[in-house]
Amino acid sequence: MAEERFDIYDEHLRPLGTASRAETHALGYWHRSFHCWLTRREENRRFVRFQLRQAGKDTYPGCYDITAAGHLTAGETIQDAVREIEEELGVAARFEDLIPLGKARKEMFGEVKGVPFIDREVSDVFALVCSLPLDALKLQAEEVAAVFEADVEQLIRLFEGELPELICQGVGTSAEGVLSTVTRAVRVAEFVPREPSYYASIMRALRDCT
Repeated sequence: MAEERFDIYDEHLRPLGTASRAETHALGYWHRSFHCWLTRREENRRFVRFQLRQAGKDTYPGCYDITAAGHLTAGETIQDAVREIEEELGVAARFEDLIPLGKARKEMFGEVKGVPFIDREVSDVFALVCSLPLDALKLQAEEVAAVFEADVEQLIRLFEGELPELICQGVGTSAEGVLSTVTRAVRVAEFVPREPSYYASIMRALRDCT
């Protein structure tokens, strides 16, 4: 199967053409991605869902991350990228259903199987209010190991260092593809490495969005 290609940009986001996924991360080209956090309301409380990345992922395997996210492939618009929600979670959504939370710019350095990578992304960040129960999700086996849910106020306290960990309920897929309930103690250090203050600011935006 041909390797996916991304539209790439310089540091001022001027288009440079396209490059393969491997070239983009090896040479540190700027590219675009889509982030969507799923939330659920319950009376006066709001809950936020986040995923556990599969252990076989090329970057940040086994880390907690945004509920659904992905790179924009060459020629895709941010409206096209809403497909990631259904692909990863089995939740059909329209772009019009999303609540925009702004853009995030990140520059991260790491290593995969001894090979260095540079991840430079500009992400469009959204929220989606989703009342589906966790056990109604259909997790993409190669991408998502589990999805957890927590009270947004507790997540803010976690990312601000007031709580050492948070016990979270979720669902995960077994090797046989069966969805079952999972409970884990979640810690900040286990999320994809971004500044905790960034996560806290996202949680506040999710708490306050309509």
